Amino acid sequence: MTVSLILCTRDRPRLLSAALDSILAGETLPGELVIVDQSDALDPGFAGLDRNDSCEIRHIPTASRGLSRARNEGAKAARFPILVFTDDDVIVTPGWLSNLVEAALRGAGRTVVTGCVLPGADEGYAGFVPTLKPCRPAVYEGRVRSDPLVTFNMALYRETWERVGGFDVRLGPGTRFPGGEDNEFAYRVLEAGYGIECVPEAVLFHRAWRQASDYVPVRWAYGRGQGAFFAKHLRLQDPFILRRLTGSLARLAIRVPVRLFSNPSVPGRRLPRSSLISGDIALALGTLHGTLDWLLTERTRRSDR
Repeated sequence: MTVSLILCTRDRPRLLSAALDSILAGETLPGELVIVDQSDALDPGFAGLDRNDSCEIRHIPTASRGLSRARNEGAKAARFPILVFTDDDVIVTPGWLSNLVEAALRGAGRTVVTGCVLPGADEGYAGFVPTLKPCRPAVYEGRVRSDPLVTFNMALYRETWERVGGFDVRLGPGTRFPGGEDNEFAYRVLEAGYGIECVPEAVLFHRAWRQASDYVPVRWAYGRGQGAFFAKHLRLQDPFILRRLTGSLARLAIRVPVRLFSNPSVPGRRLPRSSLISGDIALALGTLHGTLDWLLTERTRRSDR
């Protein structure tokens, strides 16, 4: 298959090993599997990865930091015309890759394809999954008020990647704004005239390895990244992003009192009500903080992708 599958990792060898096992057990294998490894110390267990007979595996250690930078490095190193991205804390289903790539081929370069993200089983006390994306068949075009793209479950043509410009390395895990890189990339995809197609058959499981104590810090971090994304694209003459920012904060303001008087279950987040409420408040405050921080420190700078 003329596909480069790019998987980024840092200091999570146990998770990486399970992700690799699920990929290599798939119904279809990529032409190459590019592992961009930002680990502080390389795990000796992965020294022989490139000798796998079923798939060419290229293990690329790098001293760079940040998920966005790692993905950009993986895309530059990739050899095939279709790029697929995933992370080290997932388990893919056997048909995941073939369903994702078939949709990309049907789109013939006009769409970026994303799939369904379901919660994995709990792996610790009150483990939670930060990103879920139940998916119905849909194609998003133009300006939308949601964030339809999951970039660790994504396929696109290399020429689309190059035209859109890759990820902004100032955003995402490992940066001052540790989130929002996926939504910012999706915004530029749509602004460039491409569509985003959701394919429910391309299923992977996001592992619930994080502990309950991580929940509020993770929500704060995601908020900072999302606020930075909004701030990057704020324009006085174009109120669209401002409406998205205020709408996001309004929904969070409504959600908090709703949680106070009800206890709806959240798939992949088996957490007490108090944690969910604190997480919503952290997300809202993080969004405001990230917006102001970006406007004060990054607005006039350009990303060195």
